[in-house]
Amino acid sequence: METREIVNRKARHDFEIFETLEAGIALRGTEVKSIRQGKAVINDAFARVDKEEVWLVGAHIDEYAPGNRFNHDPKRFRKLLLHRAEIRRLFQRGAVKGLTLVPLKLYFNQRGVAKVLLGVARGKGGADRRNDLKKRDTQREIQQAMRRRR
Repeated sequence: METREIVNRKARHDFEIFETLEAGIALRGTEVKSIRQGKAVINDAFARVDKEEVWLVGAHIDEYAPGNRFNHDPKRFRKLLLHRAEIRRLFQRGAVKGLTLVPLKLYFNQRGVAKVLLGVARGKGGADRRNDLKKRDTQREIQQAMRRRR
């Protein structure tokens, strides 16, 4: 079975990412098979620190077709597996106004274990997005001018 990465492309566009960290994710068997088929969406998902636990909220993992009655709920909250010190640090960062935990990528590592790449982020406003586009355009123009000079 082919393994695919599920990437949240919207995250880097809508948020300014300050820090990233890798977390394990507690999944059921049919969820793992569905993710391996690439049938998951994390675009509208976020992570929530609740007491001493971190939960992935809003991620949609399609039901596994051959899973019959043992299938999972596609929208259920999924527990993220982190060290206690990392959870405390995230809780403190979450207390800062405007910061949120956004899943950037859902993938399987070399050992075949499901992982989520989380980003500590702050939402971008319209002006921030326009500045990013302007910066990207000027970089592209500079690169094209450098190529022409050679």
